[in-house]
Formats: sequence, C-alpha cells, structure tokens
Amino acid sequence: MTDDSASNSRAFKVVGLPGDGIGPEVYAAACDVLSVLQETHGLLIELDEQLIGGVAVDATGSPLPQQTVDACRDADAALLGAVGGPKWDGNAAEQRPELGLLKIRAEFSLFCNLRPIVTHPALHAFSPLRPERLQGVDLMIVRELTGGSYFGKKWRDADQAEDVCRYTRPEIERVTRAAARIARQRDGRITLVDKANVLETSRLWREVAHRVIREEFSDVTMENMYVDAASMHLLTRPADFDVLLTENLFGDILSDEASMLCGSMGLLPSASLNEDRFGLYEPVHGSAPDIAGKGIANPYAMLLSVAMMLRHSLDRPEEAVALEQCIHGCWSEGLLTRDLRTDGLTTEQVTMAVCERLRIQS
Repeated sequence: MTDDSASNSRAFKVVGLPGDGIGPEVYAAACDVLSVLQETHGLLIELDEQLIGGVAVDATGSPLPQQTVDACRDADAALLGAVGGPKWDGNAAEQRPELGLLKIRAEFSLFCNLRPIVTHPALHAFSPLRPERLQGVDLMIVRELTGGSYFGKKWRDADQAEDVCRYTRPEIERVTRAAARIARQRDGRITLVDKANVLETSRLWREVAHRVIREEFSDVTMENMYVDAASMHLLTRPADFDVLLTENLFGDILSDEASMLCGSMGLLPSASLNEDRFGLYEPVHGSAPDIAGKGIANPYAMLLSVAMMLRHSLDRPEEAVALEQCIHGCWSEGLLTRDLRTDGLTTEQVTMAVCERLRIQS
C-alpha cells in the first residue's frame, strides 16, 4: 500500500459504522483502543462516523445511505459494529438492515472474507470440544463474499422458490489468489471446500482454483474436501487445517461452526477486502439486541477486528501484534465478559484492561 516511512507518518482515514444493537458499544471500545494507539505508537487515525443498517433506515429510509458510500470511497478502511434487530423484522426487503451489509460488499467489491480461528489455552474450557483437540489450532477461512446464491437471481411464488448459485472464472481466480498469498505467509497449504460430486459450480471452482495454484503459486499446495467432510473434520481434527478456501454459502456456515473452537462468537473478528486493500472490519457476533444497552457486550471480537485492519489495510503490523498480545494477556488473566463467565467484566472494564496493557507495553 505504502512504504514504511509514508505509512508511519500519514493519517489514515477510517469510516466508523457503529450500527445497531451492541454495535455502538463495541465500536466505542474500538475507538478507545485506537485513541491509546495514537498515544503509544504514533498512529494517526481520522475517524468519520456514518450510518448503516437499521439506524440508517430510521434516519434516511435506506440501510446504506449515499453519504456512507461516499465516505467509504475516500477512506482506507471501514470499522463496523453490527447491523439488524427485531425492530426492523417487518420492513420491506429494500429496507432491511442486513441489506446495507450486502450492498456495501457489492459496492466496494469486497470479495474476500477472512476469518481467523486461533485457539488460546486460557479459553479451551469454554469450547464444547475436548482441550486436546484444540491444541495448536490456527487456521484462516477465506470465503468468497460477493457471488454465489446470496447474490444470484431469486424468485418465489406460493409453491416454489429459487436462489441461483452462479460463479464466474474471474471471481474464483481472484479469491484463490488472495488465499494463496495468505497461505504463503503461513504453512503454504490450502483446503478447497466444495461439493463437486453434486454441484457444477463446485466443479468449476476445482478446475479454476487448481489451475491458478499450479500456474502461479507452485510453492502452495491445495487439497480438495467436500463441505460435509470439512464440517466433520473441523470438529475432529481442526489443528490439521491451515487455509480453508470456499464459496459464499459454505464459508458462512463453516466459519460459524469454527467459532465454537474458540468458545464464543464474541471472540471472532473478520475482514472483507477488495483488490485495492480497502477493507470492512467487523466482529462476527451480530447485533445481539437482547443485551444491547446493558454494558456487557464482549468487545474482544471488535478489538481483534481492529488488529486485522491495522495489518491488512493500514499496513501497520507492529501495532496489530501489540494489540493482539495485550488481548491474549487479558485472556490469560481471566479478564472475560459475561458470555464466558457469570462473574465476568463489563464491556468498559475489558476495554480499560486492554488499553492499560497497551500503555504499559509501550
């Protein structure tokens, strides 16, 4: 994106999208941490807060206002809290909060979704899996995000419905290249997850993905695995995976399943990137309207999303590592929220603990 000297001196533009439910609460935690990073590491961030989701529908009639799109077009990254909630369940399709998320992905070609799954010894007890199966789990799910049945032609009448799953060669090529570049920085292994024994789209995925790896990434290996087998092996031998590459629907399901390896969806970050390295960074836990406003939301997924933003869009890996180390230190000391322990800390207390460690570490 830039050389080190330039990236260390310029101010980065980040669009803040607090959103709905607990979104504003975890977004506030991210703002506090970014403020401390400016103190401790000289990180220059210009935050521009905009509307998306249900609050955007209420204010403008659209889940993704043009003002938000324009702000993102001039930014290095966007940081999203969450969208949606029962308040808007009865809205027409074009005024559903979740449509804002789909629209921003399409508007900025955010085709590559990254969901890291890394277990930590202090959290093994919170996973439904036995601790011995969680040792050494460090995998990255790379999900194609702008194609497939989520974006294909749809129709329904009283007796039938159809969601068309469509993929093109260029769509598969670009996400395969993204996965291969990530694999090169890891163990150099990709598992392509599909259903090629049944689906023509999966057969195209195998043909195109293997050609890209063979012709452009000879140092990376790729194996095939049917999605039903992958869902089983994620629970029986998760440490064997390095990078999982898959289409939109399969990736959505598998990444939520894999969240249980870590013990809580409140611990999982995600990044959605385009080819220019603009990214939308968000926790995967959703808006959790049942606990909104209570001050008990788990901010760790959002803070880890900040670390991903620092690494992938802002080119500041040192700050990313520093933040991740502080978060892991908090986990080791049992500083957890109430989704993990009944006597857990509040959102603010966890945020303060991370900020204090950042100051001490510097």
